[in-house]
Amino acid sequence: MKELLDLFLSFCRIGGFTFGGGYAMLPMIQKEIVEQRKWATEDEIMDYFAIGQCTPGVIAVNTATFIGYKRKGVLGGIAATAGVVFPSIIIVTIIAAFLNNFAEIPAVQNALGAIRVVVGVLIVNAVVRMWKKTAVNQVCIAITIVAFLASFVLDISPIIIVVIGGGLGLFLKGGKKV
Repeated sequence: MKELLDLFLSFCRIGGFTFGGGYAMLPMIQKEIVEQRKWATEDEIMDYFAIGQCTPGVIAVNTATFIGYKRKGVLGGIAATAGVVFPSIIIVTIIAAFLNNFAEIPAVQNALGAIRVVVGVLIVNAVVRMWKKTAVNQVCIAITIVAFLASFVLDISPIIIVVIGGGLGLFLKGGKKV
């Protein structure tokens, strides 16, 4: 029971103090889960991020579910998932109740504009961290470049890019780690 509470509270802290959505939470998840709690290794967390991106839903919620499940099975997955979404439910409910009353105030508009910029930085931080851990050889770098071009130049669906990337990894490396 204590470990379920630890999972809930750890992910509640991540969900409550990370602004900017799922990608912005990734650095905090990595620090809390890998460095502080040692509930997962660097390789495992990168795998959770990759799988979390490929499954429906928010990457941080999916990752929390995977980590919780790894620690304590189904109940652990539920505890971690509930923890990561609980703060958002409370905060969004409060903001929704008052936003219409304050949205037109210039100071509020300026604050929201600044928050959008900071969120962009947090997302770039998550991308750079993932890049450093995953672009480990020429095959990975080539796949990254092709995926980037497919996404931004050719505007191919992310689902197709992820499926092709996974297929390339299997085809090029077989059972060996890319």
